[in-house]
Amino acid sequence: MAAAPGPAKKGGLPPRLIEGYEVFLSGRFRSAQARFRALAEEGQKPTTMVICCCDSRVDPESIFDAGPGELFVLRNVAALVPPYEPDDHFHGASAALEYALMALEVQHVVVLGHGQCGGVKAYAMIAADPETPRLSHSDFVGDWIKMLAPAAERLGQAPDPEDKDYLHRLEFESIKQTLVNLRSFPMVQVLEHRGYLRLHGAFFSVSNGKLLALDEQSGDFLPIAEKAHADAFLEARF
Repeated sequence: MAAAPGPAKKGGLPPRLIEGYEVFLSGRFRSAQARFRALAEEGQKPTTMVICCCDSRVDPESIFDAGPGELFVLRNVAALVPPYEPDDHFHGASAALEYALMALEVQHVVVLGHGQCGGVKAYAMIAADPETPRLSHSDFVGDWIKMLAPAAERLGQAPDPEDKDYLHRLEFESIKQTLVNLRSFPMVQVLEHRGYLRLHGAFFSVSNGKLLALDEQSGDFLPIAEKAHADAFLEARF
């Protein structure tokens, strides 16, 4: 059990967030006040939606050096989107997708997976041993990651949470599965067919900062900006 949180400062927020906000005010906000004012008055007009994991190690705004108003971001466990299901249940991911496409008219949707994904490993653990202890009796995570079943089936081997290579391949396959699920939405089908929308798959390696993009024709994930990545590591050694 984690230690109890310390006392909150005035304002009721964790001290680290208050300190960060103060840095934001003296830095980024001060230099971009006009940008924030324009966003408030004119609204947001991002051209790209990023669907990524809620893992704290993966920050799409930092990875893509995006400023305020540039990315419309949906975060959830394992960067998943359920298939199109028009019923009376709650559909947070589908609602965010609908708003991005129909209200904001984004032109690109990027599914951004990442290495060492806890959601992917949790799926492998439960699939390998259905008696695996759940985080709570509600098992929201367990129910959510059932969406990875088709991705796991395509790998053609029994799930193994101790096999790093298996988990890595399942991380890749989960990105492809989310693209499959996205294309089950009629609005995605229409917009993509008419050329108004492009879907992309990408993978971020937490350990070394490498970014890969999915080539859907070959099914391979190919490195992006290889020279810039190599230069960054070269500079880090000096």
